Amino acid sequence: FNNYCDYLPSQYTFTYEGIDRNYLLYLPETLTSNAPLLFLMHGFTGSADGIFSYSSMQSIADENGFAVCYPDGTIDQNGNRFWNVGYNFHQNQTVDDVGFISSLAEYLQNEYNLSEENTFASGMSNGAEMSYMLACFASDKFKAIAPVAGTMFGQSWENCNSEPKPVLEIHGTNDNVTLWDGDPNDTYWGPYPGTEDVINYWVELNNCSSNENSLLPNMNTIKHRYYDCIDDTEVWLYEVVNGGHDWPSYSSQEIWNFFNQYIEESNPDINLDGQVNVSDIVILVSMILGNIDATENADLNSDGNINVQDIVFLINIILGN
Repeated sequence: FNNYCDYLPSQYTFTYEGIDRNYLLYLPETLTSNAPLLFLMHGFTGSADGIFSYSSMQSIADENGFAVCYPDGTIDQNGNRFWNVGYNFHQNQTVDDVGFISSLAEYLQNEYNLSEENTFASGMSNGAEMSYMLACFASDKFKAIAPVAGTMFGQSWENCNSEPKPVLEIHGTNDNVTLWDGDPNDTYWGPYPGTEDVINYWVELNNCSSNENSLLPNMNTIKHRYYDCIDDTEVWLYEVVNGGHDWPSYSSQEIWNFFNQYIEESNPDINLDGQVNVSDIVILVSMILGNIDATENADLNSDGNINVQDIVFLINIILGN
């Protein structure tokens, strides 16, 4: 079966605001301490199982050593699974998906020693719009987002409250669900801006001063890159020429390529002698005991504290775990 079972994620339940929420979690064998965490969210009427299957993100995770969480949305009044992003027909829905995913992120970071600094969000369609919600209203918890075939609705478009944030949007010019040009008069989903309007919003927020366009070979896609931004928070738009409302085959790899630029890695060489060995443990212990001044790179697990957990982290690195 070509090790198919190795690719199966585990299903879990997380209770938030009295609601039992399901999610899939994929932890590759290559996972190390303080590894990145990626949330990947399904589209309207979709499921965690579905986006796990068609995204093939688990293969990218295996190659690069990061964890992937595929959460499930809740069921709406019509029996459809959804993320509460502000659609017209969801006006009476009160589920707090921003709070749910933010709380789940904190839980997974603590439970599996995943990186708080390197947590990312992506999704398809309704899940893409959920990514924008997280960037707007949980900006401190997600390093970057990569929406596919989505836009910004309601509160995220009208009242986004984000710090500068790296954004990659992948969108087909012939998308017949989330129109490239948007629709200010849509009465079903609700009015929403065009793809270029959304990108321009993030370009302005990030204060990007340079841009370039390039044709991606064999992808039928024009890459619009906006750079020289605040804190190097670039904005990319992949314009899929004549593309529809779907997840292009290259999406998962390109999303990770984008996120990987923003990975913050701790430097386990505490004494900066070019080697990671027992001498670094001795220096780290002295810092924790207060015998010498602690340096910023001593917080190896990036939890904001320099303590025995950083020693454990360093020992695992030295042992190759």
